[in-house]
Amino acid sequence: MTLQTQGQAGLADQIAAKARHFGPGLLLCLVVSGVALAAEHVEAGFFGRAWLEALVLAILIGTLVRSLWRPGRRWLPGIALSAKTLLEIAVVLLGASLSAVTIAAAGAPLLLGIAAVVFVAIGLSYGIGRLLGLPQRMAILVACGNSICGNSAIAAVAPVIGADGDDVAASIAFTAVLGVAVVLGLPLLIALLGLSVHQFGILAGLTVYAVPQVLAATAPAGQAAIQLGTLVKLVRVLMLGPVVLVLSIRLRGRTDAPAAGHRFAPHHIVPWFIVGFVVMAALRSAGLIPTVLLSPLAGLANLLTIISMAALGLGVDLRSVAKAGPRVSAAVILSLLALGAISLGLIHLLAVP
Repeated sequence: MTLQTQGQAGLADQIAAKARHFGPGLLLCLVVSGVALAAEHVEAGFFGRAWLEALVLAILIGTLVRSLWRPGRRWLPGIALSAKTLLEIAVVLLGASLSAVTIAAAGAPLLLGIAAVVFVAIGLSYGIGRLLGLPQRMAILVACGNSICGNSAIAAVAPVIGADGDDVAASIAFTAVLGVAVVLGLPLLIALLGLSVHQFGILAGLTVYAVPQVLAATAPAGQAAIQLGTLVKLVRVLMLGPVVLVLSIRLRGRTDAPAAGHRFAPHHIVPWFIVGFVVMAALRSAGLIPTVLLSPLAGLANLLTIISMAALGLGVDLRSVAKAGPRVSAAVILSLLALGAISLGLIHLLAVP
């Protein structure tokens, strides 16, 4: 056997091993996604339109499956891959639908307003947490998680403030269930509050936890809401850098500053998929992405998002609400309501059409 043949055999073995590792969970997510797409098609046939998009149906079906059956260890790698990596790829591809024209149309007042909302929301959320008796570190984690980008913000802030594993686990236990609830419930506000497409896009970008979840929350309102919501959320995520810097300066020299073993990872501030999103948007703005590819890229991003939403539903453990504890749960819910109120205030202040 030649070296080339040996190399090919080794590569084939690696591919087979990866397939065995990720295959079961990925296949499960594909099945749930297929059922969601079929249900959307049936729904559109009966009612003339799909009141529940496949993105939402995938979450609901996945959560139902998870409530009736807990996937074993062999399923988890594929589910995790679908929930994280595929969703991040979808966000990168979504960048191709955003051009400099859209960014410019948002205007400086909105961009400055997003920064103001983040800092005001952090202050209010921190105050709510302390009033409810949460320890200082826990209150900071909840405030930053709610006001910026959920678990990613918690992971970035935790080493800076010296939070231990218990603090982190307790603060993120509730966000999975609440994050899904926000994605499912937020579109109901369109009719309830009489929001326009642009107003709803901004509201979703300011309140939904994660960048990829904005896709699911804004999908019922159309492409314009998706684009604007993603842009607003992107700016909100980028506020993590200044927030971490402020916390680092405030804690410098204090006895409760992070221990030597806690090191801050720069990639927590700007995840790779955010960089990829910006690069794709820059390429689109420069006219380097052929127009004929825009529709297929958007379709692929939507399909990957549906698969990821199925994985998100399969990872939702409704019992985590009880594990989070009443004080943490109350702090997160009240903080989210405060963030929503501030966001609506900004929308009306800017007179968004």
